[in-house]
Amino acid sequence: MKMAPLPGLIAPWSGMDVRRLRAFSPEPVQTPRGRHAQLLTIAAARRLRCVERTGLRRFEDAGYWKAVAPSAVFKAAELRASGDFANLPA
Repeated sequence: MKMAPLPGLIAPWSGMDVRRLRAFSPEPVQTPRGRHAQLLTIAAARRLRCVERTGLRRFEDAGYWKAVAPSAVFKAAELRASGDFANLPA
């Protein structure tokens, strides 16, 4: 005699269960080092978008993305200069 689990007893979580449990999950907290990395990623993406727009000969868009890329770098530098940014252990 073969025994198999009953299909009704091993049902995966429904979408309703997931939504209900998500209400109890803690909000993610971003560390200063993580925020710094995110800002540098944003700046790099803006520079790449500038190169892409230049390749498409859309010079107005390329100029915009080239102009806004340094703002993320300046924010990252300000964050690094603040006291919240801990140094890496030696």
